[in-house]
Amino acid sequence: MKYLALCWSLALLSSAVFADGDRGDVRERIEPKGFLYGLGLGINQEIYSGYDYRVIPLPIIGYRGDNFRVLGPFVSYDALEFSDIELTVQIAPRFQGFDESDSFIFENMQERKFSMDAGLGLSYQKKDWKIGLSSMFDVLGRSNGYEAKANISRVFRKGPLFFEPSLSVSYLDSNHVDYYYGVKANETNEFTSQYLGKSALNTTISLSLATPIFLGGFTRIVVDYTWYDSVITNSPLVEDEANMSARFLFSKFF
Repeated sequence: MKYLALCWSLALLSSAVFADGDRGDVRERIEPKGFLYGLGLGINQEIYSGYDYRVIPLPIIGYRGDNFRVLGPFVSYDALEFSDIELTVQIAPRFQGFDESDSFIFENMQERKFSMDAGLGLSYQKKDWKIGLSSMFDVLGRSNGYEAKANISRVFRKGPLFFEPSLSVSYLDSNHVDYYYGVKANETNEFTSQYLGKSALNTTISLSLATPIFLGGFTRIVVDYTWYDSVITNSPLVEDEANMSARFLFSKFF
């Protein structure tokens, strides 16, 4: 189940845009309304020891309306809009986790399960700049965790090519970090020791490239690079301080 996260997340990424000339309405031009379908493919570098790259194909079906959007288990509704500010209600799955079969490092450990998050998002968009804030809670009680995220991006256009560099900072509370990166006293093995996770702050830079010129659909490639807080990288389950992911999406409207 956790392998689906990459492609679901890909489908929800903000559109890549390259501002050149008439600014402010570029996002609208490449985010039409209606039912869509497509295929996602993701390659992700895991930071857990012995947990290497994953390649995940996934068919995608969804809908984008004026205020309501659905893409598989991801749902968002623009509940309030004032000038350039929007308040959004969001529901999203969290396909994090592992079981013993994923790596030697998880031997003797209980499975860490996927969950569902729900919360609010606040965004401000002016011309081709966009600032977003979100607050999401684990509503299934897996980790009982919480994540707050801040993001800033700038969209650009060059002919039929659209680019969006972005920077985001994500705060994860101690419940979340301990569930996915902590080790209980009765879970240790010859490679690990007991570890109690605390709150963490991760940083991600992204670059998105998109174009509508192929096969009458919309093609998007996104590359992310994330630096993890030392609270996470000090876990005996983790061997890398950062990771990179690349994601591909092709979608068309019915």
